[in-house]
Amino acid sequence: MSIRTQVWSTGHLLRSGMIGPMRPDRYVGMARILRRYGPHATTGFALAANRCPDAVGLIDERGALTWREIQVRADALAVGLVAATGATPTSVAILCRNHRGFVDALLAAGRLGVPALLLNTGFSGPQLADVLEREQSTLVVYDEEFAGLVAEARERIPGLTEVIAWTDSPHTTLATVDGLIGAFRGRTAPVVPPGKVVLLTSGTTGTPKGARRGGGGPEELAAMLERIPWHGRETVVVAAPTFHAWGFGQLVIAATMACTVVLRRRFDPEATLALADRHGAAGISLVPVMLERIMELPAEVLDRYSLGSVRFVSASGSRMRGEAVIAFMDRFGDKVYNSYNATEAGQISVASPADLRHAPDTAGRPVTGTTLRLVDDAGRDVPAGEVGRILVKGASEFDGYTAGGGKESLDGFMVSGDVGRLDAEGRLSVVGRDDDMIVSGGENVYPVEVERAIGELAEVREVVVVGVPDEAFGQRLAAYVVPVGDEAIDADAVRGHVKARLASYKVPRDVVLMDELPRNASGKVVVRDLPGVSA
Repeated sequence: MSIRTQVWSTGHLLRSGMIGPMRPDRYVGMARILRRYGPHATTGFALAANRCPDAVGLIDERGALTWREIQVRADALAVGLVAATGATPTSVAILCRNHRGFVDALLAAGRLGVPALLLNTGFSGPQLADVLEREQSTLVVYDEEFAGLVAEARERIPGLTEVIAWTDSPHTTLATVDGLIGAFRGRTAPVVPPGKVVLLTSGTTGTPKGARRGGGGPEELAAMLERIPWHGRETVVVAAPTFHAWGFGQLVIAATMACTVVLRRRFDPEATLALADRHGAAGISLVPVMLERIMELPAEVLDRYSLGSVRFVSASGSRMRGEAVIAFMDRFGDKVYNSYNATEAGQISVASPADLRHAPDTAGRPVTGTTLRLVDDAGRDVPAGEVGRILVKGASEFDGYTAGGGKESLDGFMVSGDVGRLDAEGRLSVVGRDDDMIVSGGENVYPVEVERAIGELAEVREVVVVGVPDEAFGQRLAAYVVPVGDEAIDADAVRGHVKARLASYKVPRDVVLMDELPRNASGKVVVRDLPGVSA
């Protein structure tokens, strides 16, 4: 890192309150932690415990934990996991919702120097077994509600060690996180370099890949703080699933900032507002569909909450519906920040409230330290306003996929796999995945522009447009539409609305009404689960 970058990063860390006045021994402890852990996902938790050990670090449905208690639990669980498996496990696979058990298992894996494999809570049994088998995991820490899925995986993975992270049964006969912590409290794990965290890609169209991510350096954190008004030792509600790259990143940033993290196992739109008001939260971190669900609450419910303490609502993970963003800001103030991230690339761009007022579905401008290029199929830069493949060069560390290989690159830039366009002011709009493009009768169509047109209809709650097989045209457009309440939607009216706004070849042949769209736990539509879509 250059001296200029160091000065810039330090300035933002100081202004955010992350680095502030401390007793001299705290600075010594901080240096010791940085030498031990380096830039790792668990480093922030140890730094918070050094800085303010008796402050509340985490609140969930079981109560509050101080930063010191979080560290004690991590040490005890690390020793307990070795005892449960008979040896240091090759990895710690974590199938948990948002609660203390997820943090316990994550930090214990770091203590043991083995990878923490973050599993999607929306997995089916075969998907879970596939991932555990591919990653050669023989230890899984999971919530009891997923026992049936783990039982399916057990048939394919002999000797799978199981530890329950959350159970509502006081009489379970299996090993539990709390039981191991109780049995080994006061014990500490040997000092070893922490293992990588393995995040899974969304897998909405295929099998999720395991992406090894190193910890971000101070410049990556500073780039976030430059755009989103985090401040140290405040309270943040993390509603986004913590197994997902976005929710996980928000959890890690909160710990690094010594912010009290408020978690709830299952997302509930009103409960999220209530948590923010009750705890005087400065921030809420969620995925776009959660913001949409909040704004679908009746006005009389929304009126109960002010979000007066909230300075930022940070969202990422899928496209933001513009009408929901504007409705939220009209009611609660200009507090929404939309981030564009990738599991492999980390944070890429951020849209401020001012950006979203101008272009409600924009992904904003690249963060400091990240460069974007938009290119055509021949690798030539495209002008503003034209769609191109998004290439990224930034500070985030990607160590490749666990099954081998890495992301395609071009001239030193990572190929994101997404396509988008830049406006005249340099704001990015993500149109979709590179492989989302539908070729129908020789014409190229990006679904997002058709979705936007259909989404203008007052009767439409949400919509997704995909290509389905067609003998004559290769593919044809199909729109899957969820109505608002009991509103009647006429397929011909939908087609007519699109035809009045877009070229005729962009009009969907099929309009399929659905009660809800199939989504994974991070809110993305699972395309393969739509009727009529080939797997």
